[in-house]
Amino acid sequence: MKFSLRLPGILLLGMTLATRTALSQTDVHQHNLAIDAINLGDSLRKKGDVDGAIAAYNQSIALDAHYATPYNRLASVMRDKGNPDAAIAEYSKAIEIDPKNSASYNGRGFSKSEKGDLDGAIADYDQAIAINPKDAVAFNNRGFAKNKKEDYDGAITDYNQAVTLDPKYSFAYDNRATSKLNKDDDDGAIADETQAIALNPKLDTAYETRGVAKGDKGDYDGAIADYDQAISLDPKYARAFHDRGYAKEGKGDHDGAIADYTSAVGINPKYASAYNNRGVSKDNKGDHDGAIADFNLAIEINPKYAAAYDDRGYAKNNKGDHDAAIADYTLALGINPKSVPALFNRATALRLKGSFDAAIADYSQAIELAPDFAMAFQGRSLAKEKKGDAAGAAADHKRALELDPKVPLDPK
Repeated sequence: MKFSLRLPGILLLGMTLATRTALSQTDVHQHNLAIDAINLGDSLRKKGDVDGAIAAYNQSIALDAHYATPYNRLASVMRDKGNPDAAIAEYSKAIEIDPKNSASYNGRGFSKSEKGDLDGAIADYDQAIAINPKDAVAFNNRGFAKNKKEDYDGAITDYNQAVTLDPKYSFAYDNRATSKLNKDDDDGAIADETQAIALNPKLDTAYETRGVAKGDKGDYDGAIADYDQAISLDPKYARAFHDRGYAKEGKGDHDGAIADYTSAVGINPKYASAYNNRGVSKDNKGDHDGAIADFNLAIEINPKYAAAYDDRGYAKNNKGDHDAAIADYTLALGINPKSVPALFNRATALRLKGSFDAAIADYSQAIELAPDFAMAFQGRSLAKEKKGDAAGAAADHKRALELDPKVPLDPK
């Protein structure tokens, strides 16, 4: 998913001067020197001399402190350096000088979004759009913030406006695809990413997101082809390796999946999901101890990772250690009480150790949350049968078969 952010003022260096009242010849000379300093800073920045660029922008401010553009330039440098607080401060100075510059609000919104202040970001994008209703970048960025707030419909509405204003805006198609994917509209996501790729064949994120949508539809080969392309464009794209591993696991290629997850954590050693999913692939291969080691790493990175506790419990259950498995499932449910997989897995572990009442309670809760979960009905049927409730067992077994004629007779 991509932000877009124009560097404010690159093509409008005289803008602020034009909005002022009459200036003396000395003031005009100082302002022109300030423009020269900005141009020097831009040149140094392109060459990778960030410190030199900062010095040049500060020199521009010293020459003309009432000129908004160098503050915007400093803000964008601070953003690139990973300092959103400093960026927000510089954008705010630019806005104080020139409150009609939509790019300054857009930039400040960008930095607020990076900090997680999504409401503050949206307010700044609102202001940018009020100043310039044809600012496709501001609509795109506001959509990005709305998507992060899980307002997917609101995000799509903003992306629609962005591509209406700029039909060649590949990032907006890419971002709209992500929001559609979040709404389970896989076909819509694929269509948008195909359009993004047509506009920008080197947009790695478009291939990656299209791969996710294809994988969701069960087209693992198509997904892998898209991940291959994303990785060829960016060999350090950890998420593409991760998601390609997921697709390979979907095809039953455990070794290929493990190799891709290993590449992902080699690029990003803090990638908890990659450790977790590598553990799943190892567990599916029968390497339960190796799986548990990976789940431990995922939990060490993110102690609130409910799925990792659930998956670790599953591996322990596969080793026959039902009590340890139940303990992990309980930890997962402590983090996410509505985790259907954890409820089902704990119910199964309880059933296997003979705690039928507790198992039935967990199966029932899983069914309440997921009424079409055939394996939960079948598991509850087995627990009821063990308790001598033949009628209840038969009813649950019948319902399981109605939901899935191929439901395993002993789901685990």
